[in-house]
Amino acid sequence: MNPMPEQPEMQPPLTGLQCEAGLALALAHDQLQLQYQPLVDLQSGAVVSLEALVRWQHPERGLLTAHDFMPQAAGHTAAIGDWVLRRACGDLHSWRQSGRPHLKVAINVDTSQFLDPDFGAEVAATLDEYAIAPDALSLEITETALTCAGARCDPLLAGFKQRGLCLTLDDFGTGHASLSSLKRYPFDAIKIDPSFIRDVVSSTSDASMSRSIIDMAHHLGMKVVAEGVETEGQCDFLRRNMCDQIQGYFFAPPMAAAALQHWLADAPALPPHLLRMHRPPRRLLLVDDEPNIVAALKRLLRSEQYQIYTANDGPQGLEVLARQPVDVIVSDQRMPGMLGADFLRKARELAPDSIRIMLSGYTELQSVTDAVNEGAIYKFLTKPWDDEQLRGHIAEAFRVKESADDNQRLHLEVRTANQELAAANRRMEQLLREKQRQISRDEISLNVAREILQHLPLPVIGLDDAGMIAFINAAAAALFREHGSLLGSEAGSVLPELFTADGTPPSGLHVVQIGPQRYAVHCHPMGEASSSRGSLITLSNLETHHA
Repeated sequence: MNPMPEQPEMQPPLTGLQCEAGLALALAHDQLQLQYQPLVDLQSGAVVSLEALVRWQHPERGLLTAHDFMPQAAGHTAAIGDWVLRRACGDLHSWRQSGRPHLKVAINVDTSQFLDPDFGAEVAATLDEYAIAPDALSLEITETALTCAGARCDPLLAGFKQRGLCLTLDDFGTGHASLSSLKRYPFDAIKIDPSFIRDVVSSTSDASMSRSIIDMAHHLGMKVVAEGVETEGQCDFLRRNMCDQIQGYFFAPPMAAAALQHWLADAPALPPHLLRMHRPPRRLLLVDDEPNIVAALKRLLRSEQYQIYTANDGPQGLEVLARQPVDVIVSDQRMPGMLGADFLRKARELAPDSIRIMLSGYTELQSVTDAVNEGAIYKFLTKPWDDEQLRGHIAEAFRVKESADDNQRLHLEVRTANQELAAANRRMEQLLREKQRQISRDEISLNVAREILQHLPLPVIGLDDAGMIAFINAAAAALFREHGSLLGSEAGSVLPELFTADGTPPSGLHVVQIGPQRYAVHCHPMGEASSSRGSLITLSNLETHHA
């Protein structure tokens, strides 16, 4: 889609002193800028988010990426992070004002920012200033930051989630995050590091690692973003293996805000054949070293509306498979340079889901038998062929392939539903944990309040909403000690002197005589400024006040 840009001439890296001095000037003279790289959804094909990437327009070295200067920018990390946050929120506000209300932005959070207990409040205040909903901003946090946070990690992440922010675990696979720790962290998404994507088409280990990360994240209810996607082959692999989003030069490079605005106006999207649930056309590869045989086969199959690719020998056929998905392969056996059986063996490695047919006038019995037994060949047909019979065998091969594709598509749909269910369960677990923390905080507050009331010299009695005595402090218990145990009793029955003649709680000033002393009784209804119910009755000694 978008070719990789030419690499600039290598220059020696900036020293720490050069960075410190230069960044101070850069912040003062507005030499920093943000570029945004889109994240595209593999199910809808649409742009769903942007990652904000800081750049430094160096007066001598040109445009520098964060990798060029951030490792030496320790003294300015907080200032740069604050600048990125405010600039990204400002741009997001502008885009939303111009008619893009669903656009989201992700910013990278440096370890020092993550460890700063005031960072969450700073983010919330900035979002409020620009009138942006918290879920429009995603914080990308690395495994290194989690490791440095140690025991503080859980409350820090919980604080971000309480504010409604989205959380992404960045560069997953390069640090020390374990499955058990990942399970307890409230991340919404994880990003597969580009080092696993670079050779995902040709490396079985990278392919296995990527599939494992995707499966693990989905079982935990997280979305998966693949970074560093540069080719259609990488995108197709990720599509087939249920990755949710991709980011990389294959779809779009990082762009300045103004350029991005123009780019978005054209509604860019992935082509349909790279979407997760796409049903592709019937693709057929014909491999034969005799051009007249290839031409005859194409004429025979012209009416079948197949998408036909051709090759003159095995190596050419492998080149086609390396750049183009194919459903059914029909290959000759005796070809120069590579026998058909050997070609189909290699074809099975490159396109394991393809259906492979050998069509030949010669039979090297042992070679063909071995290939059939290994599963490299689906059928062996001989030349000359019967037109109707050959058409029927090829049509049957496509039906077998499409049946397998339908099963895989159904499997993907089930996995998608399970992923959504896991995500819902994860949100419910996070909500439950937050409710439990709130209950714990409320219990602590209640115990503190009880302790305070217990030691007040003023008699205090708490009633529930049914008029039963739920609390009585030491001063009140001493005042009414002749009444015995009062907790759980109906206040109007055991302490009638505190109520009016008709048994209703006192309102305003209500004076009663208790022994030799006169008391002013006040009833304070609860629940006006809280979720509490019931009322508090306090008694003030009038003689003491008079004295």
